[in-house]
Amino acid sequence: MLKQIIQSWDQYCRDENFIGIGSTRKVYRVLDYVIKVHLHPIGYKQSKKELEIYTSMVDKGLAQLFAQTYYVDDFISVQKYYKPLELKNNQTYEVKDEENQCLIPNLFDEVLEILDKNFDCFDLEDSSNYGLNNDGKLVFTDYGMTKSLYEKEWVPLAEEGILPQIHFDFCSVCGLEKELRMYGDNDRDKRCYNCGKE
Repeated sequence: MLKQIIQSWDQYCRDENFIGIGSTRKVYRVLDYVIKVHLHPIGYKQSKKELEIYTSMVDKGLAQLFAQTYYVDDFISVQKYYKPLELKNNQTYEVKDEENQCLIPNLFDEVLEILDKNFDCFDLEDSSNYGLNNDGKLVFTDYGMTKSLYEKEWVPLAEEGILPQIHFDFCSVCGLEKELRMYGDNDRDKRCYNCGKE
């Protein structure tokens, strides 16, 4: 099945399979896999970093804390699927809050330190970067953004309005307060993703 997904990935990337979107990648679920479609070259760099990190964590005996990255090319990456964490009040949250302690797996702090020191990883405590394994523990699913990539490439493009930043506000169509994708300071389109704004 993995080979088929890689060869015919675009056939699986349909609305009914859509599960999430970030500023640089859009994600679809196919059975026990996710296809991350690169919306921007930074997304490709994130996917390559995830493959590098996962391979390193296998060697360290820590792979169980990460969604396996099976494949990366210019257009997509394919990873193992984990159920995403639910939003709270239509927004993401810090996973290390006291109320989430039951979700934290063993060696979590040790892995965060490795990711920081060895891989320059950035933004690893936001709930949107995790899934839950069968034991109800956190698994890293989005772990390829580095501090240098963020500061040198992502921030300038976000400031120019090329890549979206996330702002918590009321959608002008459905009226719900939720995370909106905003493209620069002059973006006045306050629709949420569900109401048509990518």
